[in-house]
Amino acid sequence: MARVLTPRAEDFPRWYQDLIAKAQLADNGPVRGSMVIRPAGYAIWERMQAEMDARIKATGAENAYFPLFIPESYLKREAEHVEGFSPELAVVTHGGGKQLAEPVVVRPTSETVIGEFMAKWVDSYRDLPLLLNQWANVVRWELRPRLFLRTSEFLWQEGHTAHIDEADARAYARRILHDVYQDFMVGELAIPVVVGLKTSRERFAGATATYTCEGMMGDGKALQLGTSHELGQNFAKAFDITYSAKTGGVAHAWTTSWGVSTRMLGGLIMTHGDDNGLRVPPRIAPIQAYVMVVKDGEGVGEAAGKLRDALRDAGVRVALDDRTDTPFGRRAVDAELKGYPVRVEVGPRDLAAGNAVVVRRVDGSKTPVAVDDVVANVLAALDADQRALHDEALALRTSRTVEVSTLAEAIEAAATGWARLPWSAVGPQGEAEANGQGVTVRCLVRADGSVPQSEDEPDLIAILARAY
Repeated sequence: MARVLTPRAEDFPRWYQDLIAKAQLADNGPVRGSMVIRPAGYAIWERMQAEMDARIKATGAENAYFPLFIPESYLKREAEHVEGFSPELAVVTHGGGKQLAEPVVVRPTSETVIGEFMAKWVDSYRDLPLLLNQWANVVRWELRPRLFLRTSEFLWQEGHTAHIDEADARAYARRILHDVYQDFMVGELAIPVVVGLKTSRERFAGATATYTCEGMMGDGKALQLGTSHELGQNFAKAFDITYSAKTGGVAHAWTTSWGVSTRMLGGLIMTHGDDNGLRVPPRIAPIQAYVMVVKDGEGVGEAAGKLRDALRDAGVRVALDDRTDTPFGRRAVDAELKGYPVRVEVGPRDLAAGNAVVVRRVDGSKTPVAVDDVVANVLAALDADQRALHDEALALRTSRTVEVSTLAEAIEAAATGWARLPWSAVGPQGEAEANGQGVTVRCLVRADGSVPQSEDEPDLIAILARAY
């Protein structure tokens, strides 16, 4: 059989592009940097949305929607923010056949427009905390686009909150980091992320602190999968988000913002994919079990339909493939490419012996199983393979992370993986030197693995890597 994908070891970027195309996840859009997400890819994003949305709502946040267009003057009201985003902005100067009195920006993020409305909605300490989230698209004009990882338009959720004091804002930003993002990425995506603090050089424009979830991809590079930001009172002062304090007087609120995007799809592909295609963790898979009729035979179609129904009744997301007019081998390769966690193959020969064949995507095993035992077998396989994908990714990260003592050693180690060394051995000057060689400080962590509040804390560990 002809090779379907470029092997990962031969050319990882080419493999990534091949997989997206052959698994029918996405296409490049007609405008450079834009993306068309195909049904197979969007189904995974919908599962991500559902799981994330439930976690976000559990923190007390409510969904809303804010405009796509933002007056240019809004961005200019927070100097660091507009400076950080200026190179990426798409600006509309004409509408309805006429030049606009004021240019409008296609949102790169919504701190400014949401800040404007927070100022309208918050009067008293009783109105706080104000916890908002929106699912939306944003535009950041990308010079070097790559599907899912860097596109000029992408989908995401962005949370924005206002709080009565710094302590409450900080606690909420960290709750999002751990209870929403880390919990989802580890538990559903099976990606063992490292959570830490971004350096001042890497933090979000206008933030006072940025927390990050970093995952190691299959080639040893890092991918920032989600961030949560403390914004201090910067945006509250710029947009006059004030409240009447309980003790009297007027005070500025403290705000946060946080987001994850369709970049997580790219992370899922690069973390778990192999030379045969995508491997979707069972908990996030739109189709967990794929029942396939191998070929026509007495009772085969009926048996396959009953297995589909039994799996569905057991809570498994299941689909039936009875397209016997298409060669089975072609259908099996397509199922491998799309990463269905389990295939249940039903053919005349096995059915005559009272069996179906359960094929597990993670390890490639093919096991004849009594028809009456298929449901229990599939449920056990889904649970085991969710853990197996996480453990495999964790083993890779462990094997490709080295402890070093100098910046030169860290830069050398970043050619194949991650390096850990004391932040005191790097510092802002060393960070700039590393950046010049394509290596970044992905995050800072304490010696016990917890997340620091400031890069000025003693004995911090810096994690350096090349990144997407």
